[in-house]
Amino acid sequence: MVVGAGVAGGALATVLARGGLDVLVLEKSLVHRDRVRGEFMAPWGVAEASQLGILDLLAAAGAHYTVRSVPYREGLDPEAARTRAFDLGAMLPGVAGALNMGHPRLCEVLDAAAQAAGAALLRGVLDLAVEVGERPQVTFTHDGRRREVAPRLVVGADGRGSAVARQVGARAETDPVHHIMAGLLVEGAEAWPEGDQTMGTHGEATLYVFPQGGGRARLYLNHGLGERRRFAGPEAAQNFLAAFRVPSLPHGEALAAARPAGPCHGYPNADSWVDVPVAPGVVLVGDAAGHNDPTIGQGLSITLRDVRLVSEVLLGGDWERGAFAPYVEERRERMRRLRFAGRLVSALNAEFTEEARQRRLRAWGRIAADPTMALPMVAMWKGPHGLPPHIFEQGAWDRLLG
Repeated sequence: MVVGAGVAGGALATVLARGGLDVLVLEKSLVHRDRVRGEFMAPWGVAEASQLGILDLLAAAGAHYTVRSVPYREGLDPEAARTRAFDLGAMLPGVAGALNMGHPRLCEVLDAAAQAAGAALLRGVLDLAVEVGERPQVTFTHDGRRREVAPRLVVGADGRGSAVARQVGARAETDPVHHIMAGLLVEGAEAWPEGDQTMGTHGEATLYVFPQGGGRARLYLNHGLGERRRFAGPEAAQNFLAAFRVPSLPHGEALAAARPAGPCHGYPNADSWVDVPVAPGVVLVGDAAGHNDPTIGQGLSITLRDVRLVSEVLLGGDWERGAFAPYVEERRERMRRLRFAGRLVSALNAEFTEEARQRRLRAWGRIAADPTMALPMVAMWKGPHGLPPHIFEQGAWDRLLG
């Protein structure tokens, strides 16, 4: 049984059903809605999607690739910024770049694939209760009727604030919130180059642009905690778009004039992780098992790697209690490395004092002189598991920011 029909649940149900397992998916919502996140897949996540056999589904549904990440930022001419772009298409063999796709559409595609492969999906599930055990017990309400199921295994894929994680006693550790990230989907952004994305610092904010093709783009803005209500109220979208009108961002005027195509709201930036995402008869994947600081956009990639590792255990036929130990250990180290990368990027790009600006200038100068200093940030593209462990230690931090 899989609880949650989002990206994690839909992808896992598809893979398991294709592998011949009987899969029941329970989902609380009746329709998938814009969550203002979960739409960017780093190149290493694209590689995971390919290994899972779902990348072709996303391509057929209109997924869009960005092939360059350009560090547009204050104090740097846009032309100079383009010469320092990361080539996303050169990060991993056979991976075209980073993938961008609307979250509701992504979930719908995976849910449909799971059902086509033979999985059963129940939507509108309420009052879910999970009891751990070698044969876990799950009760829930659907269509007004209370039901009870005793599956062989429960996979908690129900996202942040997971009901499954809470009920099985999986304790999440959380860093202090350090920023607020606001987001908005827009249309009419054809002026922005569709192969380019950016994550750059301007004034009191970090601005992100992730095109999705056809003039649509997901925009994000990272700002300090002192402005929690910055993009609230009836003028939220208008004020948000106006913030992209900055000289260091090409086509900023066009972005500011784009049309909102979804809600505008923010959410807190902080890491959250579950060191032991398993219990008797239960395993957690995706955001239910903890999430990385969204500053560096690793959520979908983390989720798909979780899905692959767990699905390999289940399709391998070894369902003993210790079978998920390698997954637990690998995920713990993976999240540790991504916490390091996220904290480093926040220190570099998301602090807005004059001291931080001077540190930023020094750091980018060091990277220009020695590109290996950017390796902790390259983890965002290549994946934390594909890089030497020493780059996620204090020495790398001191070399870049000290």
